[in-house]
Amino acid sequence: MRDLANARLDTLLQHVAEEDRTLGAVVPPIFQTSLFVFDKPEDMRTTMFERPGGPPFHYSRVGNPTNDILERKIALLEKAEACKAFSSGMAAISAAIFHACRAGSHAVMIDTAYPPSRMFLNTLAQRYGVSHTYVDGRTVESILDAVRPETTLIYLESPSSFLFRLQDLRAVAAFARERGITTVIDNTYASPLYQNPIEMGIDIVCHSASKYLNGHSDVVAGVLCTSRERMEAIVREEVALLGAALPPFPAWLMLRGLRTLRLRVKQHEATANEVAAWLERQPWVQNVNHVGLPSHPQRALVESQMRGSTGLFSFEPTFQTQEANDAFVGALRLFRCGVSWGGHESLAVPLFVTPLDRPEGFRLVRLYCGLEDPADLIEDLDQASRAVGHG
Repeated sequence: MRDLANARLDTLLQHVAEEDRTLGAVVPPIFQTSLFVFDKPEDMRTTMFERPGGPPFHYSRVGNPTNDILERKIALLEKAEACKAFSSGMAAISAAIFHACRAGSHAVMIDTAYPPSRMFLNTLAQRYGVSHTYVDGRTVESILDAVRPETTLIYLESPSSFLFRLQDLRAVAAFARERGITTVIDNTYASPLYQNPIEMGIDIVCHSASKYLNGHSDVVAGVLCTSRERMEAIVREEVALLGAALPPFPAWLMLRGLRTLRLRVKQHEATANEVAAWLERQPWVQNVNHVGLPSHPQRALVESQMRGSTGLFSFEPTFQTQEANDAFVGALRLFRCGVSWGGHESLAVPLFVTPLDRPEGFRLVRLYCGLEDPADLIEDLDQASRAVGHG
């Protein structure tokens, strides 16, 4: 293979970790095997206990050559030393939280983080003696003031779910490192193309890889990215003992998805920006929560931390009831009602959210703009608003 030392990101994505063209195949094979054999028992023991994730590999529960190619590519994207693929985004998030916490630990989490992440703290983590505090997160002080002597984890999500609020990653990371507190961030929304938290001092980056990293709505997966030393500890304990590694076939499908990552995300971004700008002008829309708009209240922080926006945002309609909210989503034809996102198809979900600053709650519609023409998506939103008497 030609020297890639000076190659740019898109070129590296097509070639890195694929130095060994098996039998000349342009696409890496799927190593659909449960185990790997050795000529000498001592070689197997060295692999199992000194290099548990491989290569060389010994058991696909902790490492597999197909997964290794995927993990090396994603580590490159996230500017991390190591990456590990999991069987779901929640498997990756759970592993990160377990790694950072022990019985008696305290965690600080953003109040508008992904609901299952919050549920994990509310249930499983609490069962094992881990307490937590939710914070708004839009000011550094709201996070730092929640830290206790027993705090071992600060969990961030920037932009956060549903309301797309940001946290100052550099300031929080610097504070946490001085005190030996592990920082974890869900970076699914921004994708590694538009935000690299490790470069800002964050310890562990999580992704629901079902979203942009795969991009075709046919894989459920998650990844963690971190330092090599920290990853070795995660592989020895959370990966090996919880048994949530990604099988090789979905890893192979994700390799296919990564090859078009930039093309897809740029299109999602352009479409979402156009649709969000149109919604902002509509009389039946009270507010649009989208980091791609100049009106985003944290615009300076967006420009400081991110290189772009993507296809997901929400808006607050003027509808008076949740039934009207539901009827609007039900009247959409191109936007389908579905909870995930990141694939080719546009999606809409009616929501009722209760952040710390608005405990009385309010109605939202979350939109994900797929790869359809933006003009058609705008027409769909327009006809749905008229169908419920608000156009």
